[in-house]
Amino acid sequence: MALIVQKFGGSSVASLERVRHVAKIVTDTYIAGNDVVVVLSAQGKMTDRLIALANEYNPRASKRELDQLLSIGEQQSVALAAMCIQGMGFPVVSLNAWQVGFKTNTTYGNARIKKIDTERIQMELDQRKIVIFTGFQGINRRGDITTLGRGGSDTSAVALAAALRADLCQIYTDVDGVYTADPNTVEGARKLDEITYDEMLELASLGAKVLHNRSVEMAKHYHVELEVLSSFTGNPGTKVKEVAKRMEHTQVSGVAKDKSIARIALVGIKNEPGIAFRVFSLLSGKKINVDIILQSIGREEWKDIAFTVARKDLNQAVSLLEEYKSVLGYDGIEVNDHIAKVSMVGAGMIGNPGVASGMFEALYNAGININMISTSEIKISVLVDEKDADRAVQVVHTKFFSEYGSQS
Repeated sequence: MALIVQKFGGSSVASLERVRHVAKIVTDTYIAGNDVVVVLSAQGKMTDRLIALANEYNPRASKRELDQLLSIGEQQSVALAAMCIQGMGFPVVSLNAWQVGFKTNTTYGNARIKKIDTERIQMELDQRKIVIFTGFQGINRRGDITTLGRGGSDTSAVALAAALRADLCQIYTDVDGVYTADPNTVEGARKLDEITYDEMLELASLGAKVLHNRSVEMAKHYHVELEVLSSFTGNPGTKVKEVAKRMEHTQVSGVAKDKSIARIALVGIKNEPGIAFRVFSLLSGKKINVDIILQSIGREEWKDIAFTVARKDLNQAVSLLEEYKSVLGYDGIEVNDHIAKVSMVGAGMIGNPGVASGMFEALYNAGININMISTSEIKISVLVDEKDADRAVQVVHTKFFSEYGSQS
């Protein structure tokens, strides 16, 4: 008998028919002799509707009150699903954050998990009940409800799997696994049978929307084996684990794009020790994350530093840098918010010098200019014009995954 945590997203529980389908998946897992803990998101677009409702009453409502309101969606979802399973004749109980002791810090709207008390859940499992838990939310030291932000239900599921030492955490979505690229936009995208934590983390951070990077980070840290699969098709999914088999011996696992970035360049900044520290400590002090960084070779006493930030942070970053211009001592600041990052990810790339040149060749043949390049052991990222991003993903993917272009 195994302990399995199953998470279902909002589209999987959007209607009575879909909730009944989820109930069948859950009860089939239970009938097979497993202990089952289920984590549910709010139904369909419920969270969006609640946000819109809040804006009608007060567009500047506090994050604490927003969390109070948004938690309703998951509580409704778990209660209705429990009623459905109960009606099928199975023992079941729905629980929310304060009943479980799902404890977070006090950051409303984007809380971090601190501790999970597993006693209540274990007691219910010992009585052979199916346990259904509210994703996306926790409770802080004040007893207030908090929400976990984007990807919160995935993170809740992985955290529960880690705390309960589950044998498997299954993330059910509206796609049937992790693909080499977005199958909705890239011709020839293939589903992967397996992928490593590191590869999945890179893809999640680079714009792939199957799993949130917080949940993957937690799974890697606590060695939680994940499976991403569809709640609609019943097909086998993709396993996310420490070591994965390479599909057809390819060195590349996926290609992703991120259009939500902007580039900032500080032109004519002093070429002296500590200048990079002053620039980036200033940004980090305001919680502005920096990604790709390119520093030019110094020209006598001057050099340029270019870097990327999330587009949502662009205005704040530019205002901050302009405010401290006299301290930083640069000549000018250049901004480009019409760029995109296109990345290849693969654990086998580091030992194959032909991978980078193959990517650059594909972009060259398509007439796509590269603005910046960043590499790591398992990733090659390039900045291109935003208008070229979709085409860039397609030509790079075709280069490495087409019938004649797969690596061996």
